[in-house]
Amino acid sequence: IHDWLWFTILVWQNRYFWHKCAKRFIHSHCRKWSTRKPYIAPQSNSPMRKGSSLTLYILLAMLLGAAVGALVYYNAGSATQEAVAKNLKLLTTIFLRLVQMIIAPLVFATLVVGIAKLGDLKTVGRVGGKAMLWFISASLVSLLIGMLLVNLFKPGVGIDLSNASAESVKDLAGKTQSFTVQHFVEHVFPKSLFDALATNEILQIVVFSIFFGVATAAMGDYAKPLIKALDIASHIILHMVGYVMKFAPIGVFGAIAAVIATKGFSIFLFYGQYFVSFLAGIAVLWVLLLVVGYIILGKRLFQLLRRISQPLVIAFSTTSSEAVFPKLTEELERFGCKNKIVSFILPLGYSFNLDGSMMYMTFAAIAIAQAYGIQLDLGTQLTMLLVLMLTSKGIAGVPRASLVVILATCAMFKIPPEGVALILPIDHFCDMFRSMTNVIGNALATTAVSKWEGELNHETDTAAA
Repeated sequence: IHDWLWFTILVWQNRYFWHKCAKRFIHSHCRKWSTRKPYIAPQSNSPMRKGSSLTLYILLAMLLGAAVGALVYYNAGSATQEAVAKNLKLLTTIFLRLVQMIIAPLVFATLVVGIAKLGDLKTVGRVGGKAMLWFISASLVSLLIGMLLVNLFKPGVGIDLSNASAESVKDLAGKTQSFTVQHFVEHVFPKSLFDALATNEILQIVVFSIFFGVATAAMGDYAKPLIKALDIASHIILHMVGYVMKFAPIGVFGAIAAVIATKGFSIFLFYGQYFVSFLAGIAVLWVLLLVVGYIILGKRLFQLLRRISQPLVIAFSTTSSEAVFPKLTEELERFGCKNKIVSFILPLGYSFNLDGSMMYMTFAAIAIAQAYGIQLDLGTQLTMLLVLMLTSKGIAGVPRASLVVILATCAMFKIPPEGVALILPIDHFCDMFRSMTNVIGNALATTAVSKWEGELNHETDTAAA
C-alpha cells in the first residue's frame, strides 16, 4: 500500500509531463493514419475509351448523314433538296462556330505561354528554325507531288466544261485579291490584335503572340504571374474542348447529309478520273509523311496515329482542319509532347504547314488549265509553285481558302478564273481528304520537333506539363 501510495503521488506530481507525452503520441499516429491514401478502384471510363466512343458516334453520324442525304436526293425535287441542305448545314455551322469561338484565345494563350516557357530568344530561334525547316520542306514536297501527278494523270482533260457554273464562283471571286507584296504584308502583319482575334486571322495572331511571348520571357520573374494566368486560361479553354466535341456527331451528320442531298453519289461518276488522281496524290503524300515519321519516331508512330484518330475523323467529316486544333493540342500533349513545344509549333503549323491543301492547289490549278487546253511549260509551273508557297500562308482560318488561292493563281497565269467552277461539285469530297492530311502533317511536325529537342515523353492519359 505504501509503495502504491508513493507511485500515485509521483504520477500526480508529473501529470503535465505524462499528458504531453500522451498527446504527442496520439497526435503523431493519428496524423499518420489520416494521411494514408484509401484504395481507389481503377476507372473503366478512361480518356481513351471516351475518345473511342466519340469516334464511333462520329462514324455512325457519317453513315446516317449519307443515308438521309441519299433519301432526300432521290425522292425530292431540286428546290426541296436545296432547302433541306440549307437547314442541315446549320447543324455543321453550330459546331464549327463553337470551335472557332475558342481558337483565337487558345492560339494566343498557348503560344505566349509556350514561348515564355522556352526561356530565351536563343531557344525560341532554335525551335522555330527546326519547325520552319520542316514546314518549308513539307510544303515544297506537297506542291511538287501535286504538280507531278497532275501532269502524269492529266485529270483536267476528262472534265466536262458544261459543268462549270459562273454563279458558283461569284462568292469566291468576292474574296479574291490579286497577289501583290502589299496584300501579302497586310495579310501577315496585324494592325490590331482585336481585329485579328475577331476575324480569326491565325497568322496575324501568331505574329502578335510571338512578339508578346518574347517580350514576356525577357521580363523574367516580373511576368511570371501573367504567364501563370495565361497557362490557367489555356487549360480552361482546353477543358471547354471536351464540351464542344460532344456536338461533333451532330455537325458531321449535317455536313454529310447536306452535300449528299444536293449532289448525290453520282457525282463520283462524272469526276471519277479527277477524284481518283487526287486520291493517288494524297496516298503518295501520306506514305511519304508516314515513312519520315517512322524514321523519326520509330514504333511510336503507331501510338501517335491511335492518339490522333479522333481529330482525323472530325477533320475528314467536317472538312475543317481548323475544327480539330484544340483537340489536337490536347492529344499531342497526352502523347508525350511537352506543352511548351506544342503551344509554339502547332499554331505555326496552322499557318505554314497545310500539306494537303498545298498538294491540292497545284493539282487543281494545272487541272483547270488542262480542261481549257492551256499548255503550261515547266518554267511556268515552277513559278506557279513558288507563288503558291507565298499566297497560301495563313489560310487555315478562311472558309474554302484553297479555292480562293486557286482562283487568284489562275487569274495571275491567264487561266480562266471561272474554271474553278469546274471543280466545285467535287471539291467538298476532296476537302475531306486534304483536311485530314493537314492534321497528320501538323501532328508529325510537332512530334518531330519535340523528339529533336529531347522533349518527347512517354504516352500518358493527362496532358504533359
